[in-house]
Amino acid sequence: MSIHPTALIDSRAELDEEVSVGPFVVIEAGVKLGRGCRIGGSVSLQGRVELGPDCRVMTGAVVGSEPQDLKYRGEDSTVRVGARTVIREFVTVNRGTEGGGGETLIGDDCLLMAYCHVAHDCLIGDRVIMGNASTLGGHVSIEERAILSGMVGVHHFVTVGKIAIVGGASKVTRDIPPYVMADGHPARVHGLNVIGLGRSDVPAEARTALREAYRLLYRSGLVVDDALERIQKEVEQPPEVRHFVESVRC
Repeated sequence: MSIHPTALIDSRAELDEEVSVGPFVVIEAGVKLGRGCRIGGSVSLQGRVELGPDCRVMTGAVVGSEPQDLKYRGEDSTVRVGARTVIREFVTVNRGTEGGGGETLIGDDCLLMAYCHVAHDCLIGDRVIMGNASTLGGHVSIEERAILSGMVGVHHFVTVGKIAIVGGASKVTRDIPPYVMADGHPARVHGLNVIGLGRSDVPAEARTALREAYRLLYRSGLVVDDALERIQKEVEQPPEVRHFVESVRC
């Protein structure tokens, strides 16, 4: 364990073995750091924050600060971060609220680039990438392997689907289905994320079925309900297509 002498660590915090804590770090009561976590200079970990093994939190980040929600009344709430996630410089992550389940969750192997903000009660899946200065409003869900490019703003209560990619500086005000590319102000769907599907080892037959499902939904001229009905009748139904259909139906 390596603790810089200028770090301020509450005696009630729990630090596992092989943790590294840099200069001028503040770690409050209720924080739990897994084995191998590395905390950079001037980081602030506030309240009940749990970091899984081998996480990195870099200079100036603030994790576990109070929700920026006028309904928050000081209730006990948490931030939980999975293993091997990297939180870069000056990222801010707020704790949850009673109205949102009391937790802000970030999965395994995520990368939150500099100046990102994760608001209260957000749910971020595994292997999500948030580009520099991207911002999530409260109660946002980002499913696994989704990518937000730089300076994306996501409105509260919006979901960005699995393996979706959102272009830089987009304004996301409505749900983005899984497996697609979206861009714009406001963001609109512009095609399947073919490269992301390949990199995620989605089987070829599932990619073919997704292309047909996408064509029926976005290129056939059918209203949504009719397109979904035809997808269920005419397209193979691997898990990816079922997830795509359910996300649109919701």
